[in-house]
Amino acid sequence: MLRFLSFSVFIFGCGTLAHAFHSLELKNGSSVQGELVLERADSVYVDLGFDVLAIPRAAISQVKARDAETGELPTIKSGADTLYQVSDHRGDQTIRDWVDELGEAVALVQTPTGLGSGFVIHQDGYVVTNDHVIAGEHRISITVFKEGSHEMSKVTYDNVRIVATSSELDLALLKIETESAEPFVTVPLAAVDEGLREGQTVFAIGSPLGLDRTVSEGIISVANRVINGRLYLQTTTQINPGNSGGPLFNLKGEVVGVNNMKIAAVGAEGLGFSISSSILKSFIDNRDAYAFDPRNPNAGFRYLSPPKVK
Repeated sequence: MLRFLSFSVFIFGCGTLAHAFHSLELKNGSSVQGELVLERADSVYVDLGFDVLAIPRAAISQVKARDAETGELPTIKSGADTLYQVSDHRGDQTIRDWVDELGEAVALVQTPTGLGSGFVIHQDGYVVTNDHVIAGEHRISITVFKEGSHEMSKVTYDNVRIVATSSELDLALLKIETESAEPFVTVPLAAVDEGLREGQTVFAIGSPLGLDRTVSEGIISVANRVINGRLYLQTTTQINPGNSGGPLFNLKGEVVGVNNMKIAAVGAEGLGFSISSSILKSFIDNRDAYAFDPRNPNAGFRYLSPPKVK
């Protein structure tokens, strides 16, 4: 049975790495340079040109990626006509390091009937989540978790506008309306040509069962699983009710998928599914076609079926 992952008072529903020149700094002070060709949960594999070297993750302190021709450092690119950023040759880091850096951009999305997760893609407050998290609702609040010098604070925004939504893609774009000039912390999306390989390490940050900022780790099981005519990433990362709409990251800190659903059945474990970042980018780029209209009964509002006539 497929189950969508918004936590609610009702049940909603029952790879290839892009090669780049890397410099791996080891904890013993030495370094290794080459092409990062494969990554697993416990080790990475670097092509030295004449041999492939397996390096335990525990021995790595930092991974930096440089362009093999120009030697340039990682950059973040964004177009003037889009709302998201795309990273370019970012280096790997540990999940612990990424959680500290990306956690403030992952949000809790709440409605009167349930909750889910989301993530900020633009500093003006544009947030991505699943359509089924906010479907049928117009009162939406978003909570972000800001890191202070000595403590973390929760900031809740109740003035949230639905920009675009698609029940077919199960994606929604929200906008936090605030008078504050302080920019929001954002996360980048994986590049269009950024491939995913079975066995690649990924991790999720979200609010399963309302437990905010929960982190879970896994791997990509299948990079192109088709279910009911839709293409998904299949992952062993623990995805639970409340993770819906949250980001699935790779070890470069890029969003490779939007967590969407899991298979809930007796004996079934580690069967989570995410909407790929390529589909998400297409949705955002064509947001005018998915623009939310509250007057349109097909634009997200849920209507009860009329009573049967006996």
